[in-house]
Amino acid sequence: MRMMPLADTLGLPFWRRPVFLLCLMAAAMPISFATWSALLNNFVIEAAGFTGVEIGWLHTVREIPGFLAVGVIAVLLVMREQVLALVALLLLGVATAITAWFPSFGGLLFVTLLSSIGFHYFETVNQSLQLQWIDKKRAPQVIGWIVAVGSGASLVAYGLIVLTWKLFDLSYDTVFMTAGLVTIAIAFYAILAFPQFEAPHPQNKRMVLRRRYWLYYLMQFMSGARRQIFVVFAAFMMVERFGMDVQALTALFLINYMANMVIAPLIGRWIGRFGERRMLILEYAGLTAVFVAYGCLYVFEWDWHVAATLYVINHLFFSMAFAIKTYFQKIADPADIAPTAAVAFTINHIAAVFLPAGLGYLWVISPKSVFVLAAAMALLSLLLSLLIPRHPEPGNETIFAARRVVPGSAGKLSA
Repeated sequence: MRMMPLADTLGLPFWRRPVFLLCLMAAAMPISFATWSALLNNFVIEAAGFTGVEIGWLHTVREIPGFLAVGVIAVLLVMREQVLALVALLLLGVATAITAWFPSFGGLLFVTLLSSIGFHYFETVNQSLQLQWIDKKRAPQVIGWIVAVGSGASLVAYGLIVLTWKLFDLSYDTVFMTAGLVTIAIAFYAILAFPQFEAPHPQNKRMVLRRRYWLYYLMQFMSGARRQIFVVFAAFMMVERFGMDVQALTALFLINYMANMVIAPLIGRWIGRFGERRMLILEYAGLTAVFVAYGCLYVFEWDWHVAATLYVINHLFFSMAFAIKTYFQKIADPADIAPTAAVAFTINHIAAVFLPAGLGYLWVISPKSVFVLAAAMALLSLLLSLLIPRHPEPGNETIFAARRVVPGSAGKLSA
């Protein structure tokens, strides 16, 4: 692939520009990941007899590559970010395609680890490429549209499962294989159809930690811890407690992503208008209330309609989370984006390595306690969001920071 500076891409047709590649990759990833998510809980219960303990361990293993995402920095010494993103997509597609071939606890841990390496390494460099390739002023709106594209791809995957699962009496192997092959095909197309885009700011090829990014790091940690509880146990609860089958659970995911498709571009517009501080305050206040309501499901014996509604509302609040990315884009040294994306992904997954397994044991004793803990984490995130200034920029990273021009090397803790 030939090199092309970003400034020269304006002369390309839209379908060969960087933003289109970001949209294409945003669609390729959830075709596999959404299919895996939709089928996983039913598959592990039916094929391997999972309980909360086993599902907790599986998600702990799934998050290990996220914890090791800082290793992306080493990979970038020999591979460009754009190439790494597409190689990671290929790995995700292959792992998804063969998931049903391993219907045992050990086998599922193995194939989940492979898919997770692809997923997390892709997400790490994809976030970096978004912040490098999209102008700061347009970033909230454009990222909102990219999120909508990803939601649309998930919508297609879920819709096809709902429509065809019982109609054609599909097997888990058929669906996993089809989704994986589609992701593989898109990745190969992207490798062949696009030049290598060169951002104007060369990226640091070493680990960078800066004191002035401390709030961003802390918010990433809390986001990862809180999200793990939802990802691991919310859908699992729908199967274990309310007996949802593949079709019903996928229909819930379908509604979820239809809502996200509509609201994600609006959220991007709102972030651009009202700022990251206000939108994150709204997100965390909403998540606190939702997690408290999840706990109440076990106190008041509410039915599945309430649980399903909470699930959709929860996802809508989560869709505001890319405000953390645009907050970082505004305060960052442009050369820090790639290494900081890797470091932030590792920080985001610190809790993910031990929380799912540990909470799996708590789940079998008291499911509502798991959601009470998530509510407490959301409340702490709300308090952290209050520390974001209305107009973040270098030198004004938090409400405590004195306004100053920060040189690229300032505040470095280690390299």
